[in-house]
Order: sequence, then structure tokens, then C-alpha cells
Amino acid sequence: MHKARTALVIGGGIAGPVTALALAEAGIRATVHEARPAPADGIGAMLTIAPNGLEALRTVGAHQAVQEVGHPVPSVALEDGRGGRLSRFDGFPGLPPTLAMRRAELFRALSDHAVARGVPLVHGSRLVGAERTPRGVTAFFADGSTAEADVLIGADGIRSTVRSLIDPGAPGPEYGGVLSFGGLVDEDPDFPVEPGVMHFGFGRAFLGHWRLPDGRVCWFAALPRTEPLTTAEVARVPAADWLARLRELYAGHVPGEALISRTRPEDLMATGPMERVPSVPHWHRGPMVLVGDAVHAPSSSSGQGASLAVESALELARCLRDLPVADAFAAYERLRRPRVEAVGRAAAATNRAKAGAGSGAGSGTFALPDPERMFGHLHRFRVDWETAVRA
Repeated sequence: MHKARTALVIGGGIAGPVTALALAEAGIRATVHEARPAPADGIGAMLTIAPNGLEALRTVGAHQAVQEVGHPVPSVALEDGRGGRLSRFDGFPGLPPTLAMRRAELFRALSDHAVARGVPLVHGSRLVGAERTPRGVTAFFADGSTAEADVLIGADGIRSTVRSLIDPGAPGPEYGGVLSFGGLVDEDPDFPVEPGVMHFGFGRAFLGHWRLPDGRVCWFAALPRTEPLTTAEVARVPAADWLARLRELYAGHVPGEALISRTRPEDLMATGPMERVPSVPHWHRGPMVLVGDAVHAPSSSSGQGASLAVESALELARCLRDLPVADAFAAYERLRRPRVEAVGRAAAATNRAKAGAGSGAGSGTFALPDPERMFGHLHRFRVDWETAVRA
């Protein structure tokens, strides 16, 4: 099969624009098709970009755009849910700090940067089907339009249409046993939060919090629930009702009880079920391939979802740069699958711990043994863009 010269990228979130930027660096013309009719606003809550994700963004020149919408959180403190400090970690030597930001702001920063670099981005373009052609692939969209290219790349998220086109029997998202919530409160003078430190409070229930640049405190928490609810179903429940349930669960938690009790319903972020994509048997078929959350969403508890998506976008473009399409897809899967699935398994274990903690399990006796040994390989990873890929 020939090398790719053109690509259709389905999805304008994180992986989509970065894939298109990386393809441009590789000499491949890509157009991004996004189902939403307008740029993202109000989508999701907060997320982080780890040093490995920032390094991948640097390769495609998008790191500065992301740094402008993020704020650094160089330190992590583990606490016992009673206000006691278990351990603190002040970052990996030689690496930049993790950045925290709103998901919608990251989406907009990446899409704006891609468009400024000449990447066509078509909104209101929802993929409904695709057909292999002698040269590549034809994509069909809900508005009746079509588009052709050498390859079609599914960067369309955890409920990927492209994943179902590649393999109708592919697994869907796996529920992690908890519903995710976040909130914003004004900082309490009697409870100051040190800037630049992300706090994780364990014990009977888990809660994280950190201080935003404007002085407010952002918190995120997990509400265990055996039966899953969709994001739409969660949104239909009044915020005041969710706050009441969270206040009951976090009674006695330090600082969870205080933070949640001071959160107004309009400041609650109900982000829905904690989900991950389990191992996907088929990453590609013919001229179609998956990238980012469409193939390896590890759930937000990993802290690596966005960063892994950016890495994979870069690695896929590198493979397509150097190899014919079929060989490129095989090399891409070989290079990425072990890493992303290891992160996904670890995130699944974290989700199980959160679900168990909410039912009364967990003593709060957590510690952080040797962060370099546990997480250094994740944060220090680099896609070797300059080196040619071999089949």
C-alpha cells in the first residue's frame, strides 16, 4: 500500500487537532471534521497535561498555546482525610510542572492553534459512515456531504463512531463504579490553600483540591454508585440534590466537608460516570485507524488521558511519515499499545479503590513510595520524532 498524502481526522477535541498538526509536520495534508456546530464551550470540567504531554505538544509548536490557558501545579500532597499530611512530592527534577486547565479552554486553544497553522477544521460535520476506495477512503457525514482521503483517523472520543466502523464488536466504555463531580469555592481565610499544590485526600472517601490563580479553590470528588448513569441522566438531577448526597458522604472529611458545604449549586460540575476504554482488539482496519480516547481512554483518575492522546497523535503521524499505510498502522499499534494499556489498567485499579472507599473501605493509611520509580517513566517519556520508524 502507498504512503498517505492526505487524511481525514474525525474529532476536534484534543487528539484531532494535534494529529492534524503532526501530520502537517510529516508532509501530510489533513482536514479535521468536528460534529459540534461551534467551538467547544462549557464542555467538561478540569484536566491536566503532564510533562510528557507538554513535550509532545512542543514538537508540533502547540505548547505555548496550551501554557497560556493552563496554570502550573508542580507539587502533590497526599493527606489522610483527617487533615494529616502523609507525604509531599515537588515534581520531577528537570521536568516542567503539570498544567491544570478547563477542558473547553484546552479544546479551543488546540483548535485555534491548528487553524492558525493552516489546518482546515469543519464544524457541524458528524461522521455516519465510511467506505474503502481503490485509493483510500470516502467519509459520509450526516448533512449529506462526503470527503475523500488516503486515510481516515478516528479521534472522536470515548464513544467513537470510527471504532464501531473498524470493528462493530469493539468494546464500549467501561464504567468505573463512581460518578465524578467537581466544584469551585472562594478560599476560606481560616483554611488557606497553598498555590501550586494539588492535594489528594484519602480515607473513607477520596477528594482532591487545589487553588486556582484567581484565589478560588477547585475540588473534585467521586460518588460511588453501583449502577451507572449517563452524563445526560446525571445532568437531569438538580445540582442541589447531588450536593446533598456528597455532603452526606464527605461528612467528617477534611477538607471535603468544608469545601462541599460551601459549594453553591451553580458552582457544581457534574461530569458524569468515571469511564475508561478497555483493551480494543482492533486499532485499525484498511485505511482507518484510531487515536486518543477513541482507542485508549484510561479515565481521568490516571492524570494521563490528555497527555497519552497527544503522544499517540504524534506517534501515528511519525509512522505515517515513514511507512506505507498498512505498515504505519501496525508500527503505531506496536509502539503505543503496551504503554497506554498499562496506564489504563492502573487507572482501573484506582477507580476500584475509589468505589470501595466510598462504601466504608479504606483506612486512610496511604503513602507515596518513590515517585520517580512509580511515575518517572510516564512523565519522562518522549516520542522520538527525529528517528525514522521501521516496519
